[in-house]
Amino acid sequence: MLDGLFKRASKPLVGIDISTSSVKLIELSKTGNAYKVESFAAEAMPFNAITDKVIMDLDSVGNAVRKVVKRASPRTKHAAVAVGGQVMTKTIQMPASLTDKELGEQIELQADQYISQPLDEVAFDYEILGVSKADPDLMDVLLVAARRENIEKLQAVLEIAGMDASVIDVEVYAVENACKLISHQMTDEGMDRTIGLVDFGAATTTFTVLHDRRIIYSYDTDFGGKQLTEEIMRHYGLTYEEAGKAKKEGGLPNNYKVEILDPFVDDMAQAVNRSLQFYQSSSSEHQHLDQILLCGGCAAIPGAAERITGKLNTPTIVSNPFGRMKLSSRAKSQFVENEAAALLVACGLALRSFDKYAKH
Repeated sequence: MLDGLFKRASKPLVGIDISTSSVKLIELSKTGNAYKVESFAAEAMPFNAITDKVIMDLDSVGNAVRKVVKRASPRTKHAAVAVGGQVMTKTIQMPASLTDKELGEQIELQADQYISQPLDEVAFDYEILGVSKADPDLMDVLLVAARRENIEKLQAVLEIAGMDASVIDVEVYAVENACKLISHQMTDEGMDRTIGLVDFGAATTTFTVLHDRRIIYSYDTDFGGKQLTEEIMRHYGLTYEEAGKAKKEGGLPNNYKVEILDPFVDDMAQAVNRSLQFYQSSSSEHQHLDQILLCGGCAAIPGAAERITGKLNTPTIVSNPFGRMKLSSRAKSQFVENEAAALLVACGLALRSFDKYAKH
């Protein structure tokens, strides 16, 4: 069954990014081509409530979502959320002559050829990418499948918070969607350019390559801000929660930068370098990156962009989706600007509110 992972938003939405370390909610409005942040809230995720991008504790995650909803007080109960973890994506070719209905029927019939898991355990959907470059009689179609259990958990935690999961997206495509908000930071706005986008999460770093602002490669590695938190915890005898708070708010001893933070920034640069080498060994085209953009919780660590620039000899900057946006007084009071680099997924989800056309 086709499950509408990419279905068109029929109502105004907020974007809610539910990750290992936190829940982040963004509500956008749009006037002409200009966006405005109407409301924002973030809440730390209880330790181990989410593991490997899979929700382990429904009540804890649901309560964290409830807190951000209460704090942000969005004008709608409808949300776009993203599924992460084990998501299968595959570009397939189908006859370009098929109608939308025929295409849907063909993909349903042939889905078991492309999806290795039992079809009753997954939700899957597709998006038409355009005419195939290899054959004008064919069209490229993006097929996406995610574990149905993970989607049901997302729906359940939103229900606990009094919200409705109206749109289920895929993390990496929420990021792609958000690229229009950071295109002003990209060389030539990303057109005819190959850009690396590095998302430093709590437990996972996602290295994505875009060409013409479309994803051509994405790879996860086991590296993230959690390692910095654990090092602070060990070094200074703090609890995990205390270490996370100190990392974000400051107040650590003077030796913190030299003994803990600088080595971690070196590890960040090394992780990006390894991901780039892995990409270049597995791809035959667009191997040269014109630029790297950083996002995620660790992206704004002072000196990180400069260290990666030096290590990879590639211009590297921190992404800011709010660079050309207006902020409501309510969003400013919640210090949304301070979280800018960590809000790319939430922004990409919030943009689904303005989908004009169904994807298929």
